[in-house]
Amino acid sequence: MTRTKLNHGGVTRRRFIAISAAVAGAATGAWPGRGRAAAAPLVEWRGVALGAAASLRLAHPDPVAGRALLRRCVDEIERLERIFSLYREESALCRLNRDGALEGPPLELVELLSYAGRVSALTGGAFDVTIQPLWLRLRRHFQAPHADPRGPRLDDVLPLVDWRGLEVSPARLAFARSGMAVTLNGIAQGYITDRVGDLLRDAGMTSVLIDLGEIRALGSRPDGAPWRVGLSAAESAGGIARRLDLSDAALATSGGYGLMFDAAGRYGHLLDPRNGRSVPPGRSVSVVALRATVADAASTALSVLPDGKASGVLKGLGASAAYIQSAGGTTVIEV
Repeated sequence: MTRTKLNHGGVTRRRFIAISAAVAGAATGAWPGRGRAAAAPLVEWRGVALGAAASLRLAHPDPVAGRALLRRCVDEIERLERIFSLYREESALCRLNRDGALEGPPLELVELLSYAGRVSALTGGAFDVTIQPLWLRLRRHFQAPHADPRGPRLDDVLPLVDWRGLEVSPARLAFARSGMAVTLNGIAQGYITDRVGDLLRDAGMTSVLIDLGEIRALGSRPDGAPWRVGLSAAESAGGIARRLDLSDAALATSGGYGLMFDAAGRYGHLLDPRNGRSVPPGRSVSVVALRATVADAASTALSVLPDGKASGVLKGLGASAAYIQSAGGTTVIEV
């Protein structure tokens, strides 16, 4: 269930709904549809957040005040990244992984890990933030000279992947076993997207589109039309399989395409925490929910679960729809 934007830096992410890249001309995932002329001016920020291209758009009658509000959002993203990042040595998450325990953890980390535990319980471990040791084993194996193309041994590392072995309380985070570690790929982008969305909503914004790898729309476009996004074709990050309209909703996608550990393309970065198997490159799951955290976690879990489990997971997490792409086409599940 791991991905690479927040935590591993510099490698291709498993999420390909990059609105800002598409606007700049790259064919990656999702973009606003072309509709009627905007009824109110859009203030926009485009840059790098969480290690990849990102964009924030909001309708604001005062461009100066709108840009100041966007700066607040960027500051919030930076603050949260200092908590959740795996490549910043002094982040709260890095300290937890390094020391095996963290006293007095940030509230946001406790909140996110608590929710992750509920998702793990609901999905029978198909979603598990303690997958980091498995991800590292595969990466290190295939980075080594003359790596065995059959892959590494996993029998000694799989017991370290167990969400039940992570103690979560407001006072303390701790692992039950030495060698355990957490990655928040598969959920942190959604959480940060929601924090930015909540900040803008609390500031009175009613026409907003946030793209931080996951997408959240507040209200509709300034002209009243819904925001339009496109789902990447599962076999690549290029083609568009379907376009969706979003209003007061979030969207997240997980796909087996993207970073492959081995030259043969048998071992990808999106993994089943229960057995270490890679999701096939031709499989992709997109989930629509009210909140990006929910969509993010649900798309991650459904990537490794049978399609027959999708309806129960969507209902259990409060998501509304899943779009599951595979070699046989696209299956749409609505609840």
